[in-house]
Amino acid sequence: MAERSTAAVDVADNSGDKPLTAKADQSTADGVAQNPERDTDNDEANAGAEGPGKDTSPPELHSGHKLAGRYRLEECVTRLDGFSSWRAVDEKLRRAVGVHILPADHARARNVLAAARSSALLGDPRFVQVLDAVEENDLVYVVQEWLPDATELTALLSAGPLEPHDAYQMVSQVAGAMAAAHREGLAHLRLNPNAVLRASTGQWRIRGLAVNAALRGISSDTPQRTDTESIGALLYAALTQRWPYESDAYGLPGLPKHVGLIPPDQVRAGVHRGLSELAMRALVNDGATASRHEAPCTTPEELVKAVGEMPRIRPPEPAFTAPPEYQRTTYQQGTYGRPAPRPGATQPIQPPPPPLQTRTGKVLKWTVSALLIAALGLGSWQLADALMNRGNQSGDSNNTQTSDGGDKGKDTGKPATALKIQGAQEFVAEGDAQHPGDVGKTYDGDTSTTWRTKTFNEGPTIAPYKPGVGIVYDLGSAKEISAASIRLRYAGDHTTVELYASDSLTPSSLATLDKIGSVKTSGTDATVKLTKPVKGQYVLVWLTAVPYSGPDPAEYSAAGYKQAITEVKFTG
Repeated sequence: MAERSTAAVDVADNSGDKPLTAKADQSTADGVAQNPERDTDNDEANAGAEGPGKDTSPPELHSGHKLAGRYRLEECVTRLDGFSSWRAVDEKLRRAVGVHILPADHARARNVLAAARSSALLGDPRFVQVLDAVEENDLVYVVQEWLPDATELTALLSAGPLEPHDAYQMVSQVAGAMAAAHREGLAHLRLNPNAVLRASTGQWRIRGLAVNAALRGISSDTPQRTDTESIGALLYAALTQRWPYESDAYGLPGLPKHVGLIPPDQVRAGVHRGLSELAMRALVNDGATASRHEAPCTTPEELVKAVGEMPRIRPPEPAFTAPPEYQRTTYQQGTYGRPAPRPGATQPIQPPPPPLQTRTGKVLKWTVSALLIAALGLGSWQLADALMNRGNQSGDSNNTQTSDGGDKGKDTGKPATALKIQGAQEFVAEGDAQHPGDVGKTYDGDTSTTWRTKTFNEGPTIAPYKPGVGIVYDLGSAKEISAASIRLRYAGDHTTVELYASDSLTPSSLATLDKIGSVKTSGTDATVKLTKPVKGQYVLVWLTAVPYSGPDPAEYSAAGYKQAITEVKFTG
């Protein structure tokens, strides 16, 4: 199980293949991408004059660091070529953002600032927006949108090729967006499956316009041709689930070696013929297709025109499931049991059933009447007896009763006592911490505040990659503990909570602790009841399994296996 460091949208990707018509600096990785789900092939390109330099290294930053007193860094997503990319929180507007950071003396710092400011001026909603571009305290940082509900094209293609309508929408929207960008003098130059996202609304969006190329030092003498060819490669991959070159890239296998560029409809059966020809016209092949020779598309504008000339591809018809056949039962009466009348038809009046006029009917009536009379008499007698007993008891109300030693053996039922939490600290048995700064929110009396785990790719069980995650609570002094109540944020398959007695707020390892209880729940409440009270000052609440939950914008977390604790209470 790998921890997911991004919320469905990376800030800067580490993937790439050999640039098609662009030049790039030689990438020297001085760090490792934090997301193991990402393709980490480095760019294979010639070194340029704008390399980061031998003495340039990424700024030494850490989770919790604030930029401009506003942007709090949460997780490092990419560390490469002297810059780093982070998921952060804009504390002023309470929203997640992505941040690129590099030293102000970096060889590409000026170009990155210029590219970010130019991209911000475009204001096209089809692009992930640049929100801020600042030079401050020897740092240059670029702040952009974070889209937790969007999915990369890379992830979509891992499940299979796109349907023809989805591929048509993708190439149409991406080509239209890039045509608008080029009219304003902006190019992308790193348009790949990691840079194209599909939002939950179905809209396709592009991230990293101009900025990603500036971060990597990529330039091109023919930017429009470069971006057009990249769109053709995206369409080719969407139709075939293969990268249209011999090398594998972005989690996709390349084409067979020594075969050359063959049309998508020869790679996979059932590919839409018009989209196959469109992909070949956009790629570098002089427009050669299986059926005819068309002029190649060398600019996004030409590609938009070619898409417009195609017959519109309609979405697939929704599958209709016939309702189950109506079943009559013997219990239906009245109009439910009879067929519906024709409109305007006169309904015959149903005569009431005849009374019980037979000898058997008369005997039955007298029997029922006798039973009713007997029941009324018995009830009246019991009522009178109860009233008389109550009167006798009220007459003795002035008598004083004294209890003797015989009452000492009765269990009066000791009421549960709430134990006050004096402090807490996150316990890290292995790997990285979760959110140590938020542990106080689990006992502040406010169920809207939480301490949350990171998002995991697999589950519900966290092991073997982590033995678990949790918090050690300090009760101030040794107290008898009989139960713990844990309020959770996410319901799902199951959450497993274990309790351990500790001898300090910072135990050395999980093996040194004594397990005193556990519970498994699929809801948002977990109560661990101890078989017998345990006396202690420190208690570890330990999560070993967490459920799957969808995106949670309020907590800045993506879909995956995760959990959050809103409130913890102990009773003795």
